[in-house]
Amino acid sequence: MWEELLPVLEWRGEIVAQREHTMPFLHGFRRIVYEYQPLVDAVMCVLGVEGENQRRRDDEESISGALVELLDRESQSAVFMEGISYCLFRVSDLGLVNAAQVLLRYGADLNFEDPVSYYNPLHIAVLRNKPDMVQMLISHGAEIEKRDRIHESSPLDLAGEEVDKLACLHVLLDLGADVNAKDKNGKTALLHALASSDGLTVNNVDNIQLLLERGADVNATTHDGETPMSSLTFLVKEALDSSADDAKEIGRFCTRVARLLISHGADPSCCLNATDGEVWEHSLTYTSLENFDLLFPLTALLLQQGASFVCSHHSASYWTGQQLIFARLAEALGEALDAAEAADVLAKAEALLDLATICSPVVPPLFARSQLPALEQVSTHQPLLELYSRLEEQERRPLTLRCLCRRLIRRCLQPWPFEEKVKALPLPDRLKDSLLPENGWTDRAGWDRFKPRRSQR
Repeated sequence: MWEELLPVLEWRGEIVAQREHTMPFLHGFRRIVYEYQPLVDAVMCVLGVEGENQRRRDDEESISGALVELLDRESQSAVFMEGISYCLFRVSDLGLVNAAQVLLRYGADLNFEDPVSYYNPLHIAVLRNKPDMVQMLISHGAEIEKRDRIHESSPLDLAGEEVDKLACLHVLLDLGADVNAKDKNGKTALLHALASSDGLTVNNVDNIQLLLERGADVNATTHDGETPMSSLTFLVKEALDSSADDAKEIGRFCTRVARLLISHGADPSCCLNATDGEVWEHSLTYTSLENFDLLFPLTALLLQQGASFVCSHHSASYWTGQQLIFARLAEALGEALDAAEAADVLAKAEALLDLATICSPVVPPLFARSQLPALEQVSTHQPLLELYSRLEEQERRPLTLRCLCRRLIRRCLQPWPFEEKVKALPLPDRLKDSLLPENGWTDRAGWDRFKPRRSQR
């Protein structure tokens, strides 16, 4: 009988051991509650955090002295080390640097993990935005790249996710955190920052900018094919299905982030490769052009910053900017637009086509007239024909010398943005002004913000 039960007992023993290894909170939580919680309560009471004998927390010298007396009395306790290690986690949460230093002198474990959240003192100090605590813990040997076992987040990942943790992000980067370290899924701090952003409740442009300035890879790719540009493209699409107010706020965020990513070398016109290597997702430029009237400020920015008017990977065989603009123009004119709305969308299309002619490094030949989208009503189809005819005429004529020179100089000044490069050129101010991006459209009402699809307005 025992011989039959032995394999079962061994199996159960392995399961228990595995659970203790992967889920120590089952044991650790019981120890906190039943064994060293009294010591923790006593420390918190001395610190003026809990209990009836609360004192002023700014009386640090008095508090530190009382804490030392308590720790001296309790130092022979069997649960002393566990108790003060958990206390270190608690005071890191509160930002009590002096108290943490006292606990560390008595041997508190810098790597203690909270049995519920699995965060250690450094993690919780970042989450509570306590930069002084972060600096002190690292100076005492806390592992700056330590990842928690639940979320796989490093302190740098956590610091980049919300704008109120910008101070901690500065400290971590200054102290040598690896800006391109990846978690088990291949996600970097920049990707964590973008994934947490919605442009509404989380608007962490400053965090993203700091990560990029410190060398974050704009082409970093997770195991699932996620990139900074794909994260931004996803959020742009979210704006199209939002309310008018939300679309406006999301658009402001996306436009700022797009400028940052492009200025640090990201290509907005390259299709996004899926994990199977065969299915290609649409690029940010494609997404913007196919909704150009709704995403106008972003579309204009991309062209001003030198985005290609064709797919950077597939060239004109996949899509061209003219095709996308005419397709969207036909769709918009086919909707129930009044005269003012129709004129507005036509004006936006012309502005973008002009920007592409001057700014885009690659402008493909115009597609055949037979490929023009067909519209049933003559009144809506006629504007398409007129715009196409103007482009045909423009294509037959060579660009003016001024335009050619402008395009050549702008191309030589890449990568973008290049405003500072233009200002440093030994040219008259009027020539410098002609080299800078066209911003006349910003004066037009409504052209400076995203708009949702008509069903969401």
